[in-house]
Amino acid sequence: MRIWVAVITVVLAAGCTGSAGRNAPEVPSGDPNRAPLEQLAPTEDPRQKTGPSTATVAEPDIVPISDRVSPKLPVTVTDAQDTKVAVASVDRILAFDMYGTLGATVFGLGLGDKMVGRDTSTGFPAAARLPLITTNGHQLNAEAILGLRPTVVITDTTLGPWDVVLQLRDSGIPVVVTDSRRAVNNVGTLIHQVADALGVSEEGRRLADRTNLEIEKAKIAAQKLANDSKLRIVFLYVRGKSGVYQMFGKGTGADELITAVGGVDVASEVGLTGAKPINPEALSKAAPDVILVMSKGLQSVGGVEGMSGVPGVAQTPAGQKRRIVDMNDYQVLSFGPLTAAVIDGLARALYT
Repeated sequence: MRIWVAVITVVLAAGCTGSAGRNAPEVPSGDPNRAPLEQLAPTEDPRQKTGPSTATVAEPDIVPISDRVSPKLPVTVTDAQDTKVAVASVDRILAFDMYGTLGATVFGLGLGDKMVGRDTSTGFPAAARLPLITTNGHQLNAEAILGLRPTVVITDTTLGPWDVVLQLRDSGIPVVVTDSRRAVNNVGTLIHQVADALGVSEEGRRLADRTNLEIEKAKIAAQKLANDSKLRIVFLYVRGKSGVYQMFGKGTGADELITAVGGVDVASEVGLTGAKPINPEALSKAAPDVILVMSKGLQSVGGVEGMSGVPGVAQTPAGQKRRIVDMNDYQVLSFGPLTAAVIDGLARALYT
Protein backbone atom coordinates (compact mmCIF):
# COMPACT_ATOMS: atom_id res chain seq x y z
CA MET A 1 0.00 0.00 0.00
CA ARG A 2 1.78 3.14 -1.19
CA ILE A 3 0.33 6.16 0.53
CA TRP A 4 1.83 9.60 0.84
CA VAL A 5 -0.17 12.71 1.57
CA ALA A 6 1.56 14.69 -1.13
CA VAL A 7 -0.26 18.00 -0.87
CA ILE A 8 0.70 18.74 2.70
CA THR A 9 4.13 17.18 2.18
CA VAL A 10 4.93 19.53 -0.69
CA VAL A 11 3.69 22.49 1.29
CA LEU A 12 5.63 21.73 4.45
CA ALA A 13 8.76 20.28 2.88
CA ALA A 14 10.12 23.77 2.43
CA GLY A 15 9.27 24.54 6.03
CA CYS A 16 10.81 23.56 9.33
CA THR A 17 14.43 22.66 8.82
CA GLY A 18 17.11 21.90 11.32
CA SER A 19 19.36 19.17 12.55
CA ALA A 20 20.52 17.69 15.76
CA GLY A 21 23.31 18.95 17.98
CA ARG A 22 24.79 22.30 17.12
CA ASN A 23 21.90 23.22 14.82
CA ALA A 24 19.08 22.13 17.13
CA PRO A 25 15.97 24.26 16.61
CA GLU A 26 15.34 27.26 18.79
CA VAL A 27 12.11 27.02 20.74
CA PRO A 28 10.63 29.90 22.78
CA SER A 29 10.93 29.37 26.53
CA GLY A 30 7.35 30.47 27.23
CA ASP A 31 6.03 31.97 30.44
CA PRO A 32 4.79 29.36 32.95
CA ASN A 33 3.81 32.08 35.46
CA ARG A 34 1.33 33.99 33.32
CA ALA A 35 -2.26 34.43 34.48
CA PRO A 36 -4.79 31.73 33.54
CA LEU A 37 -6.66 32.44 30.32
CA GLU A 38 -10.04 32.48 32.05
CA GLN A 39 -8.90 35.39 34.23
CA LEU A 40 -8.08 37.67 31.30
CA ALA A 41 -10.31 40.38 29.89
CA PRO A 42 -10.88 40.58 26.13
CA THR A 43 -10.23 43.58 23.94
CA GLU A 44 -13.49 45.52 23.57
CA ASP A 45 -13.72 44.58 19.89
CA PRO A 46 -11.03 42.15 18.69
CA ARG A 47 -11.90 43.00 15.06
CA GLN A 48 -10.54 46.51 15.59
CA LYS A 49 -7.14 45.41 16.86
CA THR A 50 -4.19 46.48 14.74
CA GLY A 51 -0.60 45.37 14.44
CA PRO A 52 1.10 41.98 14.73
CA SER A 53 1.19 39.52 17.63
CA THR A 54 3.21 36.42 18.43
CA ALA A 55 1.37 33.54 20.09
CA THR A 56 3.37 31.56 22.65
CA VAL A 57 2.71 28.61 24.94
CA ALA A 58 3.30 28.76 28.69
CA GLU A 59 5.60 25.72 28.68
CA PRO A 60 7.00 24.41 25.37
CA ASP A 61 8.07 21.03 26.73
CA ILE A 62 5.82 17.99 27.12
CA VAL A 63 4.84 17.07 30.68
CA PRO A 64 4.81 13.24 30.91
CA ILE A 65 1.83 11.54 32.48
CA SER A 66 4.21 9.46 34.61
CA ASP A 67 7.91 9.38 35.47
CA ARG A 68 7.83 5.62 36.01
CA VAL A 69 6.37 3.65 33.13
CA SER A 70 6.45 -0.14 32.88
CA PRO A 71 5.27 -1.25 29.41
CA LYS A 72 3.35 -4.52 29.32
CA LEU A 73 4.99 -6.47 26.52
CA PRO A 74 4.82 -8.24 24.17
CA VAL A 75 1.70 -6.71 22.65
CA THR A 76 -0.07 -7.22 19.32
CA VAL A 77 -2.14 -4.42 17.83
CA THR A 78 -4.13 -3.92 14.65
CA ASP A 79 -3.05 -0.57 13.23
CA ALA A 80 -4.89 2.02 11.13
CA GLN A 81 -4.18 0.01 7.97
CA ASP A 82 -5.67 -3.16 9.48
CA THR A 83 -2.21 -4.67 9.79
CA LYS A 84 -1.48 -6.84 12.80
CA VAL A 85 1.80 -5.80 14.38
CA ALA A 86 3.61 -7.55 17.25
CA VAL A 87 5.78 -5.34 19.45
CA ALA A 88 8.24 -7.04 21.80
CA SER A 89 10.49 -4.13 22.81
CA VAL A 90 10.19 -0.37 23.24
CA ASP A 91 13.83 0.12 24.19
CA ARG A 92 14.52 2.10 21.00
CA ILE A 93 11.48 4.00 19.71
CA LEU A 94 11.11 6.02 16.54
CA ALA A 95 7.87 8.00 16.17
CA PHE A 96 7.57 10.34 13.21
CA ASP A 97 4.95 12.20 11.17
CA MET A 98 4.47 15.49 9.36
CA TYR A 99 3.22 17.38 12.41
CA GLY A 100 5.42 16.08 15.22
CA THR A 101 2.33 14.68 16.94
CA LEU A 102 3.58 11.13 17.44
CA GLY A 103 6.95 12.02 18.94
CA ALA A 104 5.27 14.45 21.36
CA THR A 105 2.82 11.72 22.34
CA VAL A 106 5.64 9.28 23.16
CA PHE A 107 7.14 11.90 25.48
CA GLY A 108 3.72 12.55 27.00
CA LEU A 109 3.37 8.84 27.78
CA GLY A 110 6.61 8.95 29.77
CA LEU A 111 8.73 7.10 27.21
CA GLY A 112 10.72 10.05 25.90
CA ASP A 113 13.96 8.53 27.19
CA LYS A 114 13.38 5.61 24.80
CA MET A 115 13.21 7.83 21.71
CA VAL A 116 16.34 7.47 19.56
CA GLY A 117 15.58 9.98 16.78
CA ARG A 118 13.09 12.57 15.60
CA ASP A 119 11.43 14.06 12.55
CA THR A 120 11.86 17.71 11.62
CA SER A 121 8.59 18.79 13.26
CA THR A 122 9.41 17.26 16.65
CA GLY A 123 11.26 20.31 17.88
CA PHE A 124 10.21 20.87 21.49
CA PRO A 125 13.20 21.32 23.85
CA ALA A 126 13.39 17.80 25.32
CA ALA A 127 13.49 16.24 21.84
CA ALA A 128 15.36 18.91 19.92
CA ARG A 129 18.80 17.32 20.18
CA LEU A 130 17.81 13.85 19.04
CA PRO A 131 19.30 12.95 15.64
CA LEU A 132 17.14 13.72 12.61
CA ILE A 133 15.79 10.91 10.46
CA THR A 134 14.48 13.26 7.75
CA THR A 135 16.28 15.22 5.05
CA ASN A 136 15.27 18.13 2.81
CA GLY A 137 12.54 19.09 5.22
CA HIS A 138 10.36 16.00 5.54
CA GLN A 139 11.96 13.27 3.40
CA LEU A 140 12.53 10.00 5.26
CA ASN A 141 16.13 8.79 5.28
CA ALA A 142 16.18 4.98 5.37
CA GLU A 143 19.89 4.78 6.14
CA ALA A 144 19.58 7.16 9.10
CA ILE A 145 16.58 5.27 10.46
CA LEU A 146 18.15 1.82 10.16
CA GLY A 147 21.37 3.15 11.69
CA LEU A 148 19.47 3.99 14.89
CA ARG A 149 18.41 0.33 15.24
CA PRO A 150 14.81 1.01 16.33
CA THR A 151 12.92 -1.81 18.02
CA VAL A 152 9.58 -0.26 17.07
CA VAL A 153 8.46 2.46 14.64
CA ILE A 154 5.29 4.51 15.06
CA THR A 155 4.28 6.54 11.99
CA ASP A 156 1.37 7.50 9.73
CA THR A 157 1.05 8.21 6.00
CA THR A 158 2.12 11.87 6.00
CA LEU A 159 5.84 11.28 5.48
CA GLY A 160 7.52 9.58 2.56
CA PRO A 161 8.73 8.07 0.39
CA TRP A 162 6.41 5.27 1.50
CA ASP A 163 8.94 2.75 0.16
CA VAL A 164 11.13 3.66 3.15
CA VAL A 165 8.39 2.58 5.56
CA LEU A 166 7.94 -0.66 3.62
CA GLN A 167 11.70 -1.22 3.74
CA LEU A 168 11.65 -0.88 7.53
CA ARG A 169 8.85 -3.41 7.79
CA ASP A 170 10.62 -5.79 5.40
CA SER A 171 13.75 -5.56 7.55
CA GLY A 172 11.81 -7.01 10.48
CA ILE A 173 11.17 -3.82 12.44
CA PRO A 174 7.62 -3.63 13.87
CA VAL A 175 5.95 -0.67 12.13
CA VAL A 176 2.65 0.60 13.54
CA VAL A 177 0.71 3.02 11.31
CA THR A 178 -1.64 5.39 13.13
CA ASP A 179 -4.48 7.55 11.89
CA SER A 180 -3.19 10.39 9.68
CA ARG A 181 -6.03 12.78 10.48
CA ARG A 182 -5.05 15.79 12.59
CA ALA A 183 -7.76 17.69 14.42
CA VAL A 184 -8.51 19.05 17.87
CA ASN A 185 -11.09 16.32 18.46
CA ASN A 186 -8.75 13.54 17.32
CA VAL A 187 -5.92 14.02 19.80
CA GLY A 188 -7.23 11.45 22.27
CA THR A 189 -7.62 8.81 19.55
CA LEU A 190 -4.00 9.20 18.48
CA ILE A 191 -2.79 8.99 22.07
CA HIS A 192 -4.61 5.68 22.53
CA GLN A 193 -3.19 4.29 19.27
CA VAL A 194 0.38 5.13 20.25
CA ALA A 195 -0.04 3.95 23.85
CA ASP A 196 -1.56 0.61 22.86
CA ALA A 197 1.31 -0.05 20.43
CA LEU A 198 3.89 0.64 23.14
CA GLY A 199 2.27 -1.48 25.84
CA VAL A 200 1.23 1.46 28.02
CA SER A 201 -2.54 1.51 27.51
CA GLU A 202 -3.25 2.68 31.06
CA GLU A 203 -0.89 5.65 30.68
CA GLY A 204 -2.56 6.32 27.34
CA ARG A 205 -5.97 6.47 28.96
CA ARG A 206 -4.71 8.89 31.60
CA LEU A 207 -2.87 11.08 29.09
CA ALA A 208 -5.88 11.18 26.74
CA ASP A 209 -8.20 12.10 29.62
CA ARG A 210 -5.85 14.80 30.84
CA THR A 211 -5.27 16.22 27.36
CA ASN A 212 -8.95 16.24 26.38
CA LEU A 213 -9.88 17.95 29.65
CA GLU A 214 -7.19 20.59 29.10
CA ILE A 215 -8.38 21.15 25.52
CA GLU A 216 -12.01 21.62 26.55
CA LYS A 217 -11.00 24.03 29.31
CA ALA A 218 -8.86 26.05 26.87
CA LYS A 219 -11.63 26.10 24.25
CA ILE A 220 -14.18 27.39 26.77
CA ALA A 221 -11.84 30.15 27.96
CA ALA A 222 -10.84 31.11 24.41
CA GLN A 223 -14.41 31.27 23.16
CA LYS A 224 -15.43 33.34 26.18
CA LEU A 225 -12.69 35.82 25.27
CA ALA A 226 -13.87 35.78 21.65
CA ASN A 227 -17.16 37.14 22.97
CA ASP A 228 -19.09 36.42 19.75
CA SER A 229 -16.69 38.61 17.79
CA LYS A 230 -16.45 35.87 15.13
CA LEU A 231 -13.00 36.95 14.02
CA ARG A 232 -12.45 35.95 10.43
CA ILE A 233 -9.15 34.08 10.35
CA VAL A 234 -7.10 32.44 7.61
CA PHE A 235 -4.04 30.22 7.98
CA LEU A 236 -1.43 30.97 5.33
CA TYR A 237 1.68 28.89 4.76
CA VAL A 238 4.37 31.18 3.35
CA ARG A 239 7.99 30.50 2.44
CA GLY A 240 9.66 33.43 0.75
CA LYS A 241 12.82 31.73 -0.47
CA SER A 242 10.97 28.86 -2.09
CA GLY A 243 8.08 31.00 -3.29
CA VAL A 244 5.52 28.71 -1.63
CA TYR A 245 2.31 30.51 -0.72
CA GLN A 246 -0.54 28.29 0.42
CA MET A 247 -3.92 28.74 2.06
CA PHE A 248 -4.91 25.94 4.45
CA GLY A 249 -8.56 24.90 4.33
CA LYS A 250 -10.79 22.13 5.56
CA GLY A 251 -9.04 18.96 6.65
CA THR A 252 -5.62 20.52 7.30
CA GLY A 253 -6.12 20.92 11.03
CA ALA A 254 -5.89 24.70 10.73
CA ASP A 255 -9.68 24.82 10.31
CA GLU A 256 -10.22 22.95 13.60
CA LEU A 257 -7.74 25.16 15.42
CA ILE A 258 -9.39 28.37 14.23
CA THR A 259 -12.82 27.08 15.26
CA ALA A 260 -11.47 26.02 18.67
CA VAL A 261 -10.42 29.59 19.47
CA GLY A 262 -13.83 30.96 18.50
CA GLY A 263 -12.90 32.20 15.04
CA VAL A 264 -14.34 31.68 11.58
CA ASP A 265 -12.08 29.77 9.20
CA VAL A 266 -12.60 31.77 6.01
CA ALA A 267 -10.83 29.17 3.86
CA SER A 268 -13.41 26.54 4.78
CA GLU A 269 -16.15 29.13 4.41
CA VAL A 270 -15.27 29.63 0.75
CA GLY A 271 -15.13 25.87 0.21
CA LEU A 272 -11.37 25.30 0.22
CA THR A 273 -10.31 21.76 1.12
CA GLY A 274 -6.71 20.87 1.84
CA ALA A 275 -3.77 23.17 1.11
CA LYS A 276 -3.98 25.14 -2.13
CA PRO A 277 -1.93 27.94 -3.74
CA ILE A 278 -3.21 31.33 -2.71
CA ASN A 279 -5.73 32.81 -5.12
CA PRO A 280 -5.36 36.58 -4.53
CA GLU A 281 -8.92 37.34 -5.60
CA ALA A 282 -10.37 34.61 -3.38
CA LEU A 283 -8.26 35.69 -0.41
CA SER A 284 -9.34 39.29 -0.83
CA LYS A 285 -12.99 38.25 -1.13
CA ALA A 286 -12.71 36.12 2.02
CA ALA A 287 -11.79 39.31 3.91
CA PRO A 288 -9.93 37.83 6.91
CA ASP A 289 -9.55 40.03 9.99
CA VAL A 290 -6.47 38.03 11.03
CA ILE A 291 -3.80 36.11 9.14
CA LEU A 292 -2.23 33.23 11.05
CA VAL A 293 1.24 32.07 9.98
CA MET A 294 4.20 30.02 11.20
CA SER A 295 6.99 32.10 12.73
CA LYS A 296 9.73 30.91 10.38
CA GLY A 297 7.45 31.48 7.42
CA LEU A 298 6.89 35.05 8.53
CA GLN A 299 10.64 35.56 8.86
CA SER A 300 11.22 34.08 5.41
CA VAL A 301 9.10 36.72 3.67
CA GLY A 302 10.69 39.62 5.52
CA GLY A 303 8.45 39.86 8.55
CA VAL A 304 5.15 41.71 8.83
CA GLU A 305 6.19 44.29 6.25
CA GLY A 306 7.11 41.55 3.81
CA MET A 307 3.67 39.95 4.13
CA SER A 308 2.26 42.73 1.95
CA GLY A 309 4.11 41.10 -0.94
CA VAL A 310 2.28 37.78 -0.51
CA PRO A 311 -0.42 37.60 -3.22
CA GLY A 312 -3.73 39.03 -2.04
CA VAL A 313 -2.67 39.94 1.51
CA ALA A 314 -2.53 43.70 0.98
CA GLN A 315 -6.14 43.67 -0.20
CA THR A 316 -7.49 42.09 3.01
CA PRO A 317 -8.57 43.84 6.24
CA ALA A 318 -5.84 41.85 8.03
CA GLY A 319 -3.17 43.07 5.62
CA GLN A 320 -4.32 46.66 5.84
CA LYS A 321 -4.27 46.57 9.65
CA ARG A 322 -1.03 44.53 9.75
CA ARG A 323 -2.98 42.01 11.84
CA ILE A 324 -0.59 39.09 11.49
CA VAL A 325 -0.40 36.47 14.24
CA ASP A 326 2.55 34.10 14.12
CA MET A 327 3.31 31.00 16.18
CA ASN A 328 6.26 28.65 16.47
CA ASP A 329 6.44 26.12 13.62
CA TYR A 330 6.88 23.19 16.02
CA GLN A 331 3.78 24.09 18.01
CA VAL A 332 0.96 25.60 15.98
CA LEU A 333 -0.17 22.44 14.14
CA SER A 334 1.33 19.82 16.46
CA PHE A 335 -2.01 18.35 17.63
CA GLY A 336 -0.74 16.35 20.58
CA PRO A 337 -0.27 16.91 24.31
CA LEU A 338 0.44 20.63 23.65
CA THR A 339 -2.88 21.30 21.89
CA ALA A 340 -4.51 23.04 24.84
CA ALA A 341 -1.45 25.24 25.30
CA VAL A 342 -1.57 26.18 21.61
CA ILE A 343 -5.24 27.18 21.89
CA ASP A 344 -4.37 29.18 25.02
CA GLY A 345 -1.51 31.00 23.29
CA LEU A 346 -3.53 31.81 20.18
CA ALA A 347 -6.43 33.15 22.23
CA ARG A 348 -4.12 35.54 24.07
CA ALA A 349 -2.66 36.83 20.81
CA LEU A 350 -6.08 37.22 19.20
CA TYR A 351 -8.17 38.70 21.98
CA THR A 352 -6.12 40.23 24.79
